[in-house]
This record gives sequence, structure tokens and C-alpha cells, in this order.
Amino acid sequence: MSEPLQVTFLWHMHQPCYRDPLAGEYDLPWTYLHAVKDYYDMAAIVEETDGARVVFNLVPSLLEQILDYAAGTAVDTFLLHAGMDPAAMTAENRRFVLDNFFSANRERMIEPYPRYLELLYLAGNGWREASDDRIRRFGDQEILDLQVWFYLAWTGEAARRRRPELRELLAKGRNFTPEDKRLLFHTHGELLREIIPLYRRLHEQGKAELSVSPYYHPILPLLCDMGSARVAMPRASLPGVCFRHPEDARAQVTLAMDYFSGVFGFAPAGMWPSEGAVSDEALSVMAGCGIRWAASDEGVLAASLSTGLGEGKRRLYRPYVFGGDGDKIALLFRDRHLSDLIGFSYSRWEAEKAAEDLVGRLVDIGKRFPGALVTVILDGENAWEHYPENGFAFLTGLYRRIAARPGLDLTLPSEALGRFRDPPLLSHVHPGSWINANYGIWVGHPEENVAWEQLERAREAAVTGSDQVAALLSASGVANSGIGGEDATAGLVLRRLYAAEGSDWFWWYGDDHFSPHSHHFDRLFRNNLIAIYRLLDMEVPRELFEPIKRITPAGLVREPATLITPRINGMVDDYFEWLGAGLYDLSRQSSAMHASESLLLCFFYGYDGHSFYFRVDSASPLEKMLRRGDVLRLHLLLEREFLLVMYAGSTEGEILVKDQAAWIGAGTRFQWRIGPVCEARVPLSAICPEKGRPLFAYLTLTRGDEEIGRWPTHAPMALTYRGPELELENWLV
Repeated sequence: MSEPLQVTFLWHMHQPCYRDPLAGEYDLPWTYLHAVKDYYDMAAIVEETDGARVVFNLVPSLLEQILDYAAGTAVDTFLLHAGMDPAAMTAENRRFVLDNFFSANRERMIEPYPRYLELLYLAGNGWREASDDRIRRFGDQEILDLQVWFYLAWTGEAARRRRPELRELLAKGRNFTPEDKRLLFHTHGELLREIIPLYRRLHEQGKAELSVSPYYHPILPLLCDMGSARVAMPRASLPGVCFRHPEDARAQVTLAMDYFSGVFGFAPAGMWPSEGAVSDEALSVMAGCGIRWAASDEGVLAASLSTGLGEGKRRLYRPYVFGGDGDKIALLFRDRHLSDLIGFSYSRWEAEKAAEDLVGRLVDIGKRFPGALVTVILDGENAWEHYPENGFAFLTGLYRRIAARPGLDLTLPSEALGRFRDPPLLSHVHPGSWINANYGIWVGHPEENVAWEQLERAREAAVTGSDQVAALLSASGVANSGIGGEDATAGLVLRRLYAAEGSDWFWWYGDDHFSPHSHHFDRLFRNNLIAIYRLLDMEVPRELFEPIKRITPAGLVREPATLITPRINGMVDDYFEWLGAGLYDLSRQSSAMHASESLLLCFFYGYDGHSFYFRVDSASPLEKMLRRGDVLRLHLLLEREFLLVMYAGSTEGEILVKDQAAWIGAGTRFQWRIGPVCEARVPLSAICPEKGRPLFAYLTLTRGDEEIGRWPTHAPMALTYRGPELELENWLV
């Protein structure tokens, strides 16, 4: 009988430090919300499911915040507004609640609950700025119901099943009382206090291996040597200063291990380096600190092997060892496709079919490579808001099927590594991350480069402004298993410096990611640096009071950065498919004319050498939002005006062109698909865009004979086209 396929799931649990170092308050609520929804649920599901065994990778900056909330010492602006008596609220307090307490996945977390959806409609169906008349529509009872529903919707499915009081609140649904609200937050407090003991218990039971990331989730290779970015990004424009501080990387790893050991009572064996970012120097730092295994992405492995991954990716499905004569560290590399199926695709499937599909893929790998090791790694919190029941049915079904299937073995890295004799040695690892096997998300864009330059200047100021800080930094910033030793000020300075090195601030700089909260991340980054100067009684540079994050006009988020060739199937298959596309935020362009205007949220566009591609995202799955007979029209204005008419139930049609006042067929067909999103492909030969000249676009939605929405409202979007040479001009950052 052949050896079973070993399968490892690693769920990466991470939040940056949201506590504003100047105000002392939590600026954003995501640690609390994901704690009661995901960090509790993910562990509870493993505990309750026979045969389930997984890795939970826990970032110390997250653990620190969970413990702060559990102790009741966290000051959170969202919780303060949730706890207010509606009768005592000012108009500004009510505006805050209406602007923020619908921050949840509409399809999975609002629409299933009639009262929550009713409140959304009452608030303008997702219109972000709460106008005075909308505020007046909300009486005290409506505000109270919204306070409860926001936090109730953010409560996990496993938690609901374990706690009858949560089910009672769900059943009641409306007309909540102050006592109901107190009960909800009392229950949340108990859940928060149970999270760390639950993970510790899973470790003791052998159902989970707990690993760690560097303390504040920095990109370790960039701390070690910013110049390493040039290996995979030779044309990138790097900051004007060379950030090279391997001692900071060592401090982030050492502090993480010390904090983890203090919380759980044992030292972690493994590490998911932030964003899977590795380099020779970063791996040497991890190995030197006592980490026995680490993990990254298959793209990094493919770039590290001169022979590639081989047929069927056979070289992916085994561990490796990195290191020379000194410390060695075992390396695992994730299967990107299997990981992305969970992260991006299976949420649209029926849970049992999704679980069976993944098991079938694992069985197929096991038949081809008996005894191999498949590693699946992804975020442990962000995918589940897109799943029914917070992913409960999918995860329990997946674990049970794998545990029961002959030929598959759910395993943990520390034990799996012992089953492989003489794993291949990697004397060199390609410097890169899980995204494009480079560091382009965190460095290379002007905004990111400015942030790195400000960070370097603040670090230099700390060194020159305090002998104690300088001594600690030269010694990796660690003293007596803590930060700063006996010098409290030096310790606070180092904490602010290391927090500012975190990856999340740089994630939201640049054009590749969009969030309505990006200005919060910008402010938190700069406030960490401001705190350094103030702690040392030094003048704060004026530049730190100016936002780094660029405010783009008229909804433009970014222009295309690379050629794209997405599949036209009405869904986003993986993270990379539209990463290099141009993006407009349609919600910024809406007016108060039509309630429907908030329904379309984002417009992506891009091209390759043959076709132009478009994608439209809505507030809920587009296939559900559109009614029978609804028509989505995309107008493209060049020398002539072209029209793409799209509707559910069909996937191909003729491009129309305006001939004086009439629309006539252009003689060329295009393809589209409407699913959760709308995607379309248009032959370049049909519209003949001219390099360097903008083409303009706008969308309309018609129902019957009435146009019920237009995006943008006042002026079309200006789309850029630079031809197939785009990748020679730009570097994706």
C-alpha cells in the first residue's frame, strides 16, 4: 500500500497594531471584530471536528491586542459608540454609527437578517455619508438595533452555536433593549477571554501546531537589506536611502519568540515570515534565532530552482533545507492554486461540493506523488466573510472528509518534517514574497518610498538622540527578554520604531490596493514616527504632519501597471488576476439622485496584446442584484462611441457603434459573463485604441425603459492605454 499524502493547513492570523500611539485609542475595530468572528471560530471548529489538525500562525501584534480587549483595557472608538445610549447621542455620534456600522459583507452578513437589511435601506442603501435627513430617519430604537446588529453580524457561527444567548438575540432580531446590548458585549468579553486558552488547549491536545511571525509583521528581507528588492525588481525605483538594518530583523524575530513563549508557555518551532517574504539573509536571521521551519510561496521556490517545479509541480510537494555550515532551517512552500481556491473561489460553491472538490484534488496529487507533502497557506480571517455561515460548513466538511479519506493524512509541520530523510538543500533562496515572488507591494511606489525614507530618518534621529536607544539598536533592540531593558523611554521609542516597520502601512500605500480606511493606516504610520521624536524631546519634522497617501481625483484609484489576461467567467479566481489592472472607485462618483447609485462599487480595466478587459463589482453579487430584464451598458468613447450591452443569461453579443443618432452593429463580437462580478473581453481590433490617448467610459443600468443608475454621474472615466509595451514602462508595485 502506497504512503499517504501528507496535508498541512496553515492559517495565518494577523492584524497590525491599531492603537494610535498619540491618542491611546484603537483607530479601527478589526482586531475585536475578527476576534469574535474568526479567531474564536477557527479554533472552535478544529476543537469540535474529529480528525482536524492544523497550524495556526499567530502574530504577536495581534495577540497583544486580543489580550488588551480581553482584559477590558482597550479604548476603541467603535466600541465607545456602540455602548452609547442613543437618547444621549449627538448628531455627530449618530453620523459615526451610520457611516461605520454597515461595514460588513452585504451578501453574507447583512442581507440574511431582515432587520439589518431594513436599517441599511433606511440609511440610504449603503451611501457612506449620512446626510441630515438620513440621520433624522433613525430614532433611538433604530440606532440601538443598529448598534446590536453590527456586532451581532460580526459574531462567528461556532460562537453562536456554543452560546444560546447569541441565538436568542438572532431570533429576536429587532426592538433590542439596553439589556440585550449589555448581554451581547458581556458574551463577547467571555469569547475574547477564551481565545488564547483555546489555542493553548489545541496545542496540548495535538490538534494544532502554533507558529509565529515577526512581532510587528515587517517584511524581513527589506529590513535586512532594501537592496535585495532589486534582484526580482531590477527596474524598480527604490527609496533615496538604503534601509539596511538586519539587527532590526533579528529584534522582530527574537521579540516575537519571547512574547509567544510568555503567552503560551513554550517556544514556537515554526514561522510564517510576514507575507511569506524570504531572502538568504532573512532566513539566516530566523535560523540563528532558533526557528526550525519557515514557509513561503511556490513562486519563490520556482525562482530558486534552476529546474523549475517539474511536471505536475512534483518538486513543490516536499520540504527543503536552507543553510550552509551554520544554522539550518527547513522550508515549506505553499500550493498557490489550492490556497487560492479556498481564498477566492469556494465561497461561491455549495459547501459540501467545495470540500469534496478540494479533497478530490488532494487525492489526485497523492496518486501521482505518494507520501508527498502538500502545504496550503492563507489568511485565517479574511476569506470567511464571503462564505455562508462564516465558512463553518465548508471547514468542518473539509476536515472530516480528509480525516476519513484513506490515502490522506492531516499533519503538522514539525512531525511531517521528521518523515522526510535528507530533504534537498537550497544554498540560495530567491528573494521574494507570496505576491509575484518580489517585494513590489511594499516598496517602489513613490508613496512607499517616501514612507521608507521617513522611517530611516526617524531611526537615525533615535540613534543620535539617545545613547541608550543607539546601544539597544546595535544589540538587536532586545534587553532582558523585552524592549528597552530598564530604560522605559528607550523601550517606548523602540516599540514605535518596530511598529512603524510593519508591512501593513506599506500595503496600503501605492496603487495596488484600495480601502476606504487607507488614510487611517497612513496616519497610524506617521503617528508612530511622530511619537519617536516626541519621546526624545526632539522637533517633529513638518513632513510627518502631511499625509503620504495620495488622494486621487474623481474616483481614480490607479492606472494599469501591467498587462493582464483574466478568465472571463464572472468571478475572481485568484488574487493576481486583476492585480495589475486600472481601478476606479465608483462610489466616490455617486450623487444623491438615485438610491441605486451605490449598487456598483468598482470598475477595473486592463489589456494585453489582443483584448481590452473590463470588470464591474457591485455591493452584493451582481447576478443576485440584477433583476430579470435588467441591462448593464458600458459606453466607450474614442473617435467613435461604442456600446457593450450585457445582461444575465447570455455571454456574447455584437459591439454596437453610434452612427449619427442610431446604434448599429460594428461587425465584431465581444464576450462577457455575469456572476458575482461582471467581466468582459473586447477585441482591440474592434475599438482601435490609440497609444497615449485616453478613452472614456461610463456605465448605465436600465430597468424596463428607465435608466436607474449611471456611473460616474457627471463625467466619464478617463482610461489610459499604453499598448503592449506597458510592462516595459511600468514595474508592478
